[in-house]
Amino acid sequence: MEIFDVIVVGAGPAGLLAAGSAAEAGGRVLVLEKMRQEGRKLLITGKGRCNITNDAEMGDFISRVYPNGRFLRTAFSHFFSKDILELLRNQGVEINLERGGRYFPSNNKSSDVLEALLKWVKGIKVEIRCGYRVEKVIVENGLIRGLQANGQVFHTKSVILATGGKSYPATGSNGDGYELARTVGHTIEKVRPSLVPLETEGKVAQQLQGVTLKNVRATIWVNDKKRSEDFGEMIFTHFGISGPIILTLSRIVVDELQSKNRVEVSIDLKPALDEQKLDMRLIRDLDEYGKKMISNIFRNWLPSSMIPGFLERLGIDPNKEGHQVSSKERKRIRHLLKNFNFTVSGHRSFKEAIITAGGVTTPEISPKTMESKLVSGLYFAGELMDLDAETGGYNLQIAYSTGWLAGKSAMSE
Repeated sequence: MEIFDVIVVGAGPAGLLAAGSAAEAGGRVLVLEKMRQEGRKLLITGKGRCNITNDAEMGDFISRVYPNGRFLRTAFSHFFSKDILELLRNQGVEINLERGGRYFPSNNKSSDVLEALLKWVKGIKVEIRCGYRVEKVIVENGLIRGLQANGQVFHTKSVILATGGKSYPATGSNGDGYELARTVGHTIEKVRPSLVPLETEGKVAQQLQGVTLKNVRATIWVNDKKRSEDFGEMIFTHFGISGPIILTLSRIVVDELQSKNRVEVSIDLKPALDEQKLDMRLIRDLDEYGKKMISNIFRNWLPSSMIPGFLERLGIDPNKEGHQVSSKERKRIRHLLKNFNFTVSGHRSFKEAIITAGGVTTPEISPKTMESKLVSGLYFAGELMDLDAETGGYNLQIAYSTGWLAGKSAMSE
């Protein structure tokens, strides 16, 4: 019979932080990971660079978490961005602060972060077993008694579920944890992709495939009413649009599409100029370069790779000279520069979603300990819970902080 003080299910960032904090508190800790390697999803975060965390103040951080960031105040108070940075630096990871308050390992290798976390937990005698799929959480009279994995029963009074959500299922996040939580009585808020690229109608986005836009504003319109907006960087793809601001807005879009609402994304390509100032700029350039073809004049206004598709949408002959552009055509140019809009037809699947929205509902979890309010000795950490955040290192910090608190709490009960 194998007996442990704490058993953690899942060897991602939430699970490793939970295991490490429980072990530091003196516990005999076992981590069970169904994949044959720890931290598979961590390795692909930040396009393989791993956006470790963000330097935002706690209040700002909380405001970027949905649907209820305040739930995390205690977890953040116990273990926040400065703490994970210190932990990693103590394990030899050099870290850089980049724009947007994002921290990355200096050599841009997510494997360094994973190796540092594994070095830390193994140094404090955490046992990790890969290739173990948990089939059942054993509960008697509302108390955790153990769990079953690969047909084997493990005994413990504390189980921490840190299985991840459903995004990037190839890394092991296929939703197993939701079923484990549901079987012991927990409610699962509807699970859907978040931080996910959007699909658009028509061929314009596809024609612009690979074009990256910086310092633009994207606005979401739902049934012709403004819903939300964000400023920053985006990219056109073979299916539609993606990039940081699109991913951030995607949470709203996914929910509105599932409600069968009509969703449009409008891109302001010149957010620094209002309509009047932009019109003055157009008049000046069309006058100054009046003998040039409009396709060449557009190089003053847009990336060159974007011009053919833009002119096609305007219906203006690219060979027309600047002085031949009518006031009506100039008005159309001005309008499209401020309202380059797309109808959203759908979104990509969990395979391409960075994070999962929905999950174990937080009213059934104690924010002070991460312990279940329904089953004594059962704890939750990370993406499995109904908590998701904007892009920028926020979601990984949720994993670290809730994992740390769950591990400490499991040993103090």
